[in-house]
Amino acid sequence: MTGKIKELILMNVQGEDHPGVTATLTAVLAEHNVDILDMGQATIHNDLGLGILFGLYGDSVSSPILKDLLFKAYELGLNIKFTPIPLERYAEWVEQQGKQRSIITLMARRLKGEHIAAVTKIIAEQGLNIDLITRLSGRRPLGNDGEKMMAVVEFSVRGEPVDSTKLKQDFIEVSKTTGVDIAFQADNIFRKNRRLVCFDMDSTLIQTEVIDELARRAGVYDEVSAITESAMRGEIDFKQSFQRRVAMLKGLDESVMKEIAENLPLTEGAERLFRTLKKYGYKTAILSGGFNYFGNYLKSKLGIDYVFANELEIVDGKLTGRHLGDIMDGAKKAEMLKLLAFKEEIHLEQVIAVGDGSNDLPMIQLAGLGIAFHAKPKVKATAQHAISESGLDTILYLIGFRDREIGE
Repeated sequence: MTGKIKELILMNVQGEDHPGVTATLTAVLAEHNVDILDMGQATIHNDLGLGILFGLYGDSVSSPILKDLLFKAYELGLNIKFTPIPLERYAEWVEQQGKQRSIITLMARRLKGEHIAAVTKIIAEQGLNIDLITRLSGRRPLGNDGEKMMAVVEFSVRGEPVDSTKLKQDFIEVSKTTGVDIAFQADNIFRKNRRLVCFDMDSTLIQTEVIDELARRAGVYDEVSAITESAMRGEIDFKQSFQRRVAMLKGLDESVMKEIAENLPLTEGAERLFRTLKKYGYKTAILSGGFNYFGNYLKSKLGIDYVFANELEIVDGKLTGRHLGDIMDGAKKAEMLKLLAFKEEIHLEQVIAVGDGSNDLPMIQLAGLGIAFHAKPKVKATAQHAISESGLDTILYLIGFRDREIGE
């Protein structure tokens, strides 16, 4: 048929899902040679929701089409509803398609009504429209406490926030009070095309600060730990604090490093994360203010591609209290991230950076996706995104992975 579309009809179908529903109904539309202008389908607990917007040309009559569709829906045991759509309303909808799109990801051990209610209220207050809601996590079995399981849903929203700063602050407050992690990111070509993931090591990949463990063996734990905490909070210069702490390790036997390395406590989700990243061809790197002895141990254990960290000087099997080469501080981490992106021939928007301390902020802010992981308050408030309630593998959901794609 030719000519202009004279009538638009939105068909909504609901009922028990089974194979062939969409094929049967669209076969009717095919017989009448209508244009399909929009469609969407979702299934929740085997209950189907199907919507199709179709247009009729000037010489078409809608009543025979609607009659045939009603008959087929009855045969299939489905409820069907037709809504006429004014042409001017369709034109307005087409104009809105150029609006900015964003992805909001909710991640929790158990997703509750209060999480959804709080987040959708903020979305509405910011003048954003929800176009699509998708579940990324697998279905939770009944009777399974599932402490290590995650419930993750993704909102695709349209429009520009009224106040981006307030949006972030509101999400942080909801996260703090309800225990749900929330990420807000632009839905652009880079989001599902990240290629390099750079990690801090201490208190990010592993659940300890290695220098504190070394200090414990050297009998200076309290002094070193206090300096470490102050440096991570950004209260004192990292380079100065590093030199002071390393000096206190003078005389420690090299064998202690091997013992500590073999007992490093990996952060929850680390092995699942690296297994998946490796499977899908991502490059990974450790950019750490810690020590490369331990970074190289993790490189072997997790299959990491690059390690850049600090080198302890060892003479006659003993630590001298000095280091070799440049200190890997925040500026150096950002520099190495840039160099790795250049080496891998990728855009900085394709890089993910993950860390917890103030010396991680330069690389977190430089990367396309910067994540404060179980971070200090200053870092969490400054970073683009924060994960505070769940494991490292939650990063996979921010890239857009579903549980069925991750596997085990």
